[in-house]
Amino acid sequence: MLRLWSFGTRPVFPRCRAFHSTVVSNATAEVESSSASTSTWTPTSVRTGLIARKRGMTVMWDNHGVRFPVTVLQLENCQVTANIKTVRDDQSEYHAVQVAASDRPLKNTTKQMLGHFSKAGVPPKRIVKEFPVTPDAHVPIGTTLSAVHFVPGQFVDVIAKSLGKGFQGTMKRWNFKGLRASHGVSVSHRAAGSIGAHQDPGRVWPGKKMAGRLGGERITTQNLTVVRVDSDLELIYVRGCVPGIDDAQVMIRDAKKKMTQLAHHNSAKGQFEKVLPKGLVKLPFPAGTKELAQALPPVIVAPSARVSDPFVPRE
Repeated sequence: MLRLWSFGTRPVFPRCRAFHSTVVSNATAEVESSSASTSTWTPTSVRTGLIARKRGMTVMWDNHGVRFPVTVLQLENCQVTANIKTVRDDQSEYHAVQVAASDRPLKNTTKQMLGHFSKAGVPPKRIVKEFPVTPDAHVPIGTTLSAVHFVPGQFVDVIAKSLGKGFQGTMKRWNFKGLRASHGVSVSHRAAGSIGAHQDPGRVWPGKKMAGRLGGERITTQNLTVVRVDSDLELIYVRGCVPGIDDAQVMIRDAKKKMTQLAHHNSAKGQFEKVLPKGLVKLPFPAGTKELAQALPPVIVAPSARVSDPFVPRE
C-alpha cells in the first residue's frame, strides 16, 4: 500500500564525492572539492532504490574479449516524491523514500495524485514505489535521480513482474523429470503421476505441485553485476537477465545479500577491505543525482573481474 504522507523536515541536500576507483582520475575538480561535512555512505546505511524500464537485452565484451549478455535498464525522470517516517507499535521507526517515475498527462491522473505530485513539486508520474532506507539515507523531495546512483562493479537486485506463461504442466512449471520414454510406459511420459495417498487421509495435501498457471508473479533476481552506466541516456547495464517484458517497469536496489548484509557483516568483523566489492571506494550517498552526474564522465564502465586472459593456455 502506498503511503502518500510525509513526516519530518527535509534534509539538507549533500554533495557526493567520486565513488569508483576507475573514475577518480577522470572526475572534475568540483567533485574533489566537496566539503568534509558531507554525509557519506557507511556499511550500515541502506540507500533508496530506483524505478526503471527494461529496454531489452544485448551483449558486451570485457577487457579480454569475452562476450557476455547484459540487460539495458533506462530511467525516465525518476524523482523523489516523499520521505516517510512511521513509528510502529513497538516504538521502532520505519523510514522509507518514495520514488516516482515516467511522466504521464494531467488528464490521465486522478485529482488525489495530482495534489500529491504538486505538493512534491514534480510532474505527474505513472508509477510510485517506496524503498525502505536507514534514517540517514533520506533524499530531499523533488530530487531527480540519475543512473550514477549505481556504481559499475556493484551488485543489485531487480524486482519486476515475470512473464505470464499461461496454464502449464508439471514438467514445465515444477521441473519434473517425467516418466521413461521407452518400455513399460504408455502415453504417460509427461504425466504428473499420483497426487494422493491411501484412503487415509483421502485427500490431496495443500501445496501439492500440480499443473496450473505459470508466471505473472513478482520476482526478485538477486546479485546482478552493474557493468556500465550512461548518465546522458540514463542507462544502466546489468549482467544477465531480469524478469518482465520489454518496456516493463522494474525496481532496482542495492543487493541485500552481496551489498547490504555483507557490508554490515564484514564491517563488524573489522574486514573493511571486503565491505564493498573489489574496485569500489564508496557509494553515492544518500543518492546519485543529476548534479553528481554532471561532475562525472558520461559513460562509466566497470573493469573485467577476470584476472588472467581466458584465451591464453595455462602453463
